Amino acid sequence: MSRVYNFSAGPAVLPEEVLQEAADEMLDYRGCGMSVMEMSHRSGTYQKIIDEAEADLRQLMGIPDNYKVLFLQGGASQQFAMIPMNLMKNRVADYIITGQWAKKAWKEASIYGKANAVASSEDQTFSYIPDCSDLPIDPDADYVYICENNTIYGTKFKTLPNTKGKPLVADVSSCFLSEPVDVTKYGMIYGGVQKNIGPAGVVIAIIREDLITEDVLPGTPTMLKYKIHADAKSLYNTPPAYGIYICGKVFKWLQKRGGLEAMKEYNEKKAKILYDFLDESKLFKGTVRKEDRSLMNVPFITGNTDLDAKFVAEAKKNGLENLKGHRSVGGMRASIYNAMPMEGVEKLVAFMKEFEEQNQ
Repeated sequence: MSRVYNFSAGPAVLPEEVLQEAADEMLDYRGCGMSVMEMSHRSGTYQKIIDEAEADLRQLMGIPDNYKVLFLQGGASQQFAMIPMNLMKNRVADYIITGQWAKKAWKEASIYGKANAVASSEDQTFSYIPDCSDLPIDPDADYVYICENNTIYGTKFKTLPNTKGKPLVADVSSCFLSEPVDVTKYGMIYGGVQKNIGPAGVVIAIIREDLITEDVLPGTPTMLKYKIHADAKSLYNTPPAYGIYICGKVFKWLQKRGGLEAMKEYNEKKAKILYDFLDESKLFKGTVRKEDRSLMNVPFITGNTDLDAKFVAEAKKNGLENLKGHRSVGGMRASIYNAMPMEGVEKLVAFMKEFEEQNQ
């Protein structure tokens, strides 16, 4: 049977090496007689797993000592409320709206205080990143918020916004560990792990220590306080133990591949294959302004909805799964996360060329 390639923007396929290693340890983790799913999160064995995962992530990202690494539950969407509950001291924050997830975060923050939309690309279906060099930052704003890579629309901040001294909070769910990042430029950087790192349900939050305080909004539940989790080193309650274990495996896989510099180079090569074809194609075209293109999510269209549907259906028959685009953009979207091999992108482009020849 020919290989199937999953281009889904949802939970991504994990590296084969990681899956095999996890399968080998499923019933007997390192000779301890039980699986990771069975052992107590209070055990010394599990403590080593989560400590090692954090140490490897710190090494990969160059995370400074004055930042806490938290392994949390609820995915990125829970952070839409958790962030203002913990960080909106003045009940003011500025949001840059570049897609559906940033918009949802902004609306959620509006429940807790004054959430200013200081820039937006909604006027052109979020197909570009707005100029963020001189934003009308509110003097009372506690933070400035962005979604750094926009899964649905295929855009990516190449230059971080000028926050005029305010802490930058960034959702990096769709580009997490796809390239090097200077953590010191952020007050908080967080993401759901389901795109590049592990199973859905885990969110990793990297937060500067001075932002983690007991001064939270009245009524904030104990489970939604960063300080509670920071003080307990992510073990206040039973964590998503197996998900964190898989994340740790992926961190080691990334280290073996040469770290985030090597991952960026590989991802750039993959994306270039697809973008170069889109730029020369007479049938297909990308929907994103060139300078704002994501390395992870590539939306494209033919301009004909019936032809788009035909392409998605025929691609599926050829082992190219989940290429249908989001309803707000239409067309197609190829998500080419870290675990997508080069040959997957090459096979997609080869099929696109064949489809174009047959449907001119």
